[in-house]
Amino acid sequence: MKDKVISKKPTTISSHTEELVDHYWGSINYISSLIRASEIKAGLILSFYGILFNIIYQNLGFVIELGSKYIFLYVLLGLYFIFTTASIYFSIRCFMPHIEGKYEKNMFFFGDVITKFGNIKEFAKTFYKVSLSEVELFDQLGQQIYINSKIAALKFKNVNRSIFLLAIGLILLFIITLSCILLSL
Repeated sequence: MKDKVISKKPTTISSHTEELVDHYWGSINYISSLIRASEIKAGLILSFYGILFNIIYQNLGFVIELGSKYIFLYVLLGLYFIFTTASIYFSIRCFMPHIEGKYEKNMFFFGDVITKFGNIKEFAKTFYKVSLSEVELFDQLGQQIYINSKIAALKFKNVNRSIFLLAIGLILLFIITLSCILLSL
């Protein structure tokens, strides 16, 4: 008799499981789009500062000349500089990667793929093995959703701080401009 070869067929995925996979990947894509949106906002803030600084540079001599007569203009300029510097700091901080290493290795995190799963063949085997187990697969996807959400929350926190400080800076700039106009009359 010939030895029977038992073939292992991958288990078919139920439609509910397919919906869950779509749900998890949809969540990951949504959170990734939030991360991109926060970075776009931070970039727009920095671009706005570039335009604003050009206008300020063109009129700085006039303000400094008036400031020599009216010291409160220097105080307002100093406050404006502090708030603007802080706003720029938080915008730039939005672009800086903030990755914590306190989590289990995850096959959907690019840093772990390279550093924690061995060489390319070992990773491919692990990826395949985890992909066959619904429990492990959804666990890995859920962990990635959590980590990406934490990154998005931090980025939006920095953008919101930057916008708040930008608003204060614009109010100060308006007061400085109004003061210069009134003092030069």
